[in-house]
Amino acid sequence: MPIEPLPILEEEKLEREKELAEAQKPPSTVVVRYGAMGYIAELRYEPAERPGCGAKVVARTPRGVELATVLTTTCPNGGCGHNVSRKQMLAYFDRSGGRQYPFSSEGKVLRIATPEDMHDQAHLDSNRSKYIGACKTHIRELDLPMKLVDVEALLGGDRLVFHFMSEGRVDFRELVRRLAADFHTRIEMRQVGARDEARIAADFEKCGQHCCCRQFLKVLKPVSMKSAKIQKATLDPSKISGRCGRLMCCLRYEDETYDDLRKRLPPRNTRLMTPEGPGVVINTQILTQLVQVELEGTRTRTVFPLEIINECRDQELPPPGAVQEQRNERGRGRRDPDKDESHNSEDKPKRERSRRPRKQREDQKDTSAAGSESAPSTENSEAPTAENTGNTQASGEQPKRKRRRRRRRRKKSDGGGEGNPNKGNDGNSGGGAPPSSADG
Repeated sequence: MPIEPLPILEEEKLEREKELAEAQKPPSTVVVRYGAMGYIAELRYEPAERPGCGAKVVARTPRGVELATVLTTTCPNGGCGHNVSRKQMLAYFDRSGGRQYPFSSEGKVLRIATPEDMHDQAHLDSNRSKYIGACKTHIRELDLPMKLVDVEALLGGDRLVFHFMSEGRVDFRELVRRLAADFHTRIEMRQVGARDEARIAADFEKCGQHCCCRQFLKVLKPVSMKSAKIQKATLDPSKISGRCGRLMCCLRYEDETYDDLRKRLPPRNTRLMTPEGPGVVINTQILTQLVQVELEGTRTRTVFPLEIINECRDQELPPPGAVQEQRNERGRGRRDPDKDESHNSEDKPKRERSRRPRKQREDQKDTSAAGSESAPSTENSEAPTAENTGNTQASGEQPKRKRRRRRRRRKKSDGGGEGNPNKGNDGNSGGGAPPSSADG
């Protein structure tokens, strides 16, 4: 009985042969870069002429006929080392910005560039200073709020593309008319931002490499200040700003890594256990994964690696203040109880006096001062004369206050003290003028 192959095996064989046939076909598209902005496009070309990577070709793009540079060729499977598959290319575009990536598939590669094409393009580029000077002159005459960045001439002189910067919308219709009359060609005006200006005009950055926006970065997304605060110890604008005056685009490269490392570290002001006892987190270092802790007992600051902190994480933390209470108890046990009692007994009245209201302390002070002054005067001094009594009744003031003030004045003028209370009251005590007698 003859053996016949199963239908499933026949289908697999046909599919395999089809894949091999497609792999043997030469690639029908190439990926090129064109324009001052570095646009990327996948264009068709004739299989008879296969350009290599880095070759100059003449391509028809949405802007017109211009020179382009071949980046790579695309084949169905991407099996060789010099080509990439279309799936890999589209995946790269998706990761690099998705729909915002400046990619198009409209156009076609006409031919490989000849020396005549390269000479014509060099001649057009040599006239760029003339185009820039004429455009700036018309901008000043029309008083337009715009800044010219660069001028780009397409192959054959069919079109001039002027790139400019402006904070808002600009009515440049009159400017286009004047430029078209001067150069007799089509004029295209394109408004760009600060980062696009750096892509066109900048060359090298602080790191010594070409600017990322000029070399490979196509999607220029804004960078947040949060990334700069996490990655940089200082926020000096001269150190975190690029050629465009904005935050450097390279801050976005390691933002995800810094965020991941920061999440591993404990937050500040967090109590945790260390090999030397409990403490509070004071500061952290993201790249080195170090934690600075202030110990609760000794108030000293120590740095521990994150691995050691994680090993002590399972240990139980004592209640807050327990370590300090233990230290206080040890200190009190070393003191002499007799000295402590005497010290406490001496300090106790001082504390009580300090707790009294201020007004009450002042009243008590005045009362004690009045008592100390009136005591010697009542014992050694004579009784008040009729003259003093009459003056007190005539003035209408309180007698007690007036007597106190009079005694103070006499002591000040006569220089007497508490040891000689009668000095200045008696006419025979010497030094002063004799008292006037009311009796004559």
